[in-house]
Amino acid sequence: MSTPSAATASSPKAERPGVVAPRRVVIVGNPNVGKTTLFNRLTNENAKVGNYPGVTVERRVGRLDGVSGHGARDVDVMDVPGAYSLSARSAEEQIAISAALGLDENPKPDLAVVVVDAGQLVRNLYLVLQLVELEVPCVVALNMIDEAADNAPRPDAVARLFGVVAVPTNGRSGLGVDELVRAIERALETPPRGSVEVPYPAPLRADVDRVADALPSAWRVDVERDRALARWALVSIDADDELDGIPPQLRERALDVQRESARAGRDIDQEIIGARYAFLDAHAASLFARGVDEPPSRAFSEKLDRVLIHPVYGFAIFLVVMMVLFQSLFTWADPGIRFVERTVLALQVFAADQLSGGFFRDLVVEGVLGGVGNVIVFVPQILLLFLFIGLLEDSGYMARVAYLMDRVMRALGLHGRAFVPMLSGFACAIPAILATRTMERRRDRLLTMLVIPLMTCSARLPVYTLIIAALFPPTRAFGWIPVQGLLMVGMYLFATTVALLSAFVLGRVVVKGRKVPLILELPPYRLPKLGTTLRMMWDRTRSFLTEAGTVILACTIALWILLSHPKPDHLPPGTSPAVAAQQTIAGSYGGRLGKALEPVFRPLGFDWKIDVGLLGAFTAREVFVSTMGLVYGTGETDDPAPLRDRMRAETRIDGKPAYTPLTGLSLMVFFAIACQCVSTLATVRRETKSLRWPVFLFAYTGVLAWSASFLVYQGGKLLGLR
Repeated sequence: MSTPSAATASSPKAERPGVVAPRRVVIVGNPNVGKTTLFNRLTNENAKVGNYPGVTVERRVGRLDGVSGHGARDVDVMDVPGAYSLSARSAEEQIAISAALGLDENPKPDLAVVVVDAGQLVRNLYLVLQLVELEVPCVVALNMIDEAADNAPRPDAVARLFGVVAVPTNGRSGLGVDELVRAIERALETPPRGSVEVPYPAPLRADVDRVADALPSAWRVDVERDRALARWALVSIDADDELDGIPPQLRERALDVQRESARAGRDIDQEIIGARYAFLDAHAASLFARGVDEPPSRAFSEKLDRVLIHPVYGFAIFLVVMMVLFQSLFTWADPGIRFVERTVLALQVFAADQLSGGFFRDLVVEGVLGGVGNVIVFVPQILLLFLFIGLLEDSGYMARVAYLMDRVMRALGLHGRAFVPMLSGFACAIPAILATRTMERRRDRLLTMLVIPLMTCSARLPVYTLIIAALFPPTRAFGWIPVQGLLMVGMYLFATTVALLSAFVLGRVVVKGRKVPLILELPPYRLPKLGTTLRMMWDRTRSFLTEAGTVILACTIALWILLSHPKPDHLPPGTSPAVAAQQTIAGSYGGRLGKALEPVFRPLGFDWKIDVGLLGAFTAREVFVSTMGLVYGTGETDDPAPLRDRMRAETRIDGKPAYTPLTGLSLMVFFAIACQCVSTLATVRRETKSLRWPVFLFAYTGVLAWSASFLVYQGGKLLGLR
């Protein structure tokens, strides 16, 4: 966080004469309080996505029209990243305080809508207390009020305690949203001046005044706000913080006070935080209709947690849930996959009949339809994967999985909060890497970035599905366990294990640092909101389809050109289309490059055709599928068999299968470890602001992938496997 001189200039651009600028409202709150759902209600889900000033974290801004504030201005509403406090020890918290106070390049907001979980009121009010101390005009939304119906918080009591406006809401159903809009209208017209008197210890008050004296003049507003900023500085600044733009005088004064208090046996963090929670606890009984009581939903959650976060039963249930999930990707998605396959083949036949022969027809039929078709064929599975993950997240179960995994991750040197980005890595590594900004220390963020690409992202799913369907028959182990589903679960578990072991080694050799504990709030279990889940599922699938229509299409066309040129000068009369296609591919630029790499990958069981697929996968992992489709389809239109059938039927010169289950296992192991996504490497480069780390990431995952695949293939051959 840099100097707040910008706070005095509430708008970065001068307003044009006669033009009334929109009022600005920020929505803040803890994670998992329904903040974004309420934001969608207030903006009618008509939001634009951009970046916060100076950083690459995305923000959502929507227009709340029709609020008749001063001058009948429209209202811009901005969704601020979830933060438990304004301590600014993580990138998310720095963004939250900058947006709420109008610091850095952020315009100063006219109002903050603080969304709190009505079922966990006291802990959520900590953020309200901080904002009120900093003299930010606030409206409090007591959200998810239905979960505390038997002992709901009293809005009037909350309003009196902090001097703010409080409105009960339920963002899921829309309850109270109209009342919240009217409260925003009134607060914009007459901003509430909240006040709160926390009885801080006398020695701490003296320390705060010393730090307040070191505030730069541009930061000063009045005595109480200056003291609030001084308290912020004392809990945010330390020897290892990564805050930008802190004035040297303020930093030195805060560190001096911290050192002096430590020598006296005092803990300033504990004094500030403890005093605030003591204040909240002292008033907690007056905030509820029946005094302090456990909400029924929380009591039910605790009973369920005795099983689901049990160190033995919890892990067993988690494995069963994952196995059911991934087996369903085969059984439930198969009809959709076959429908897409038939549709793509029909389009290829139609295009071949309608277009005259030549380069353009081959490009459309084989390069465009054949290449991209072999990728979008897996959309049914990706839809199901995102649906299940969304339901598990929305229900509150994924937070329990994070709690379970923390016991393992902490022992391996990873911060427990790393599980959330790593779990996001199952969808895509790029947003997962961006999610590491919620972690406080650079060491923890960097270590997590280096292992996130090892998680099984959705781009690997089409590759695994192709290999498993082509080379592993749908048999059952022990008479009842489906082998294909077991293999898919095994690949996910394998990737997770490799990621954790890599973190164990890297955290002790490459990225050293001390361990810090996990602070994670377990939300109560809730029935998932299907509409929100379906919207998330479609957004992620649309992102996949957009990539298939741009990056993957461009790469597929380039690879098709490499695999189809130069054309052979002469083919013997009577040469079959299949033989002609193979000779064309073998002599093409792409075929020559694949053969040049063959000595490197032959010990892994890969032939030159797979090597060509690996080259394509570097642009995007799922391009491997479309590349293999080109390898087996270029120049040949009389065999409409799906790609998996053609790979299964491929033979060597001696008549033996070219690809065996052992080859498939070796290939999946290679894909599980190697970082072949150039977009991921570019994201690491941007986040670390260094070329060193993406180069290191690509090198260590490549060497590890080759070594592991070599051990699998050669070890399997020694054991007599094929």
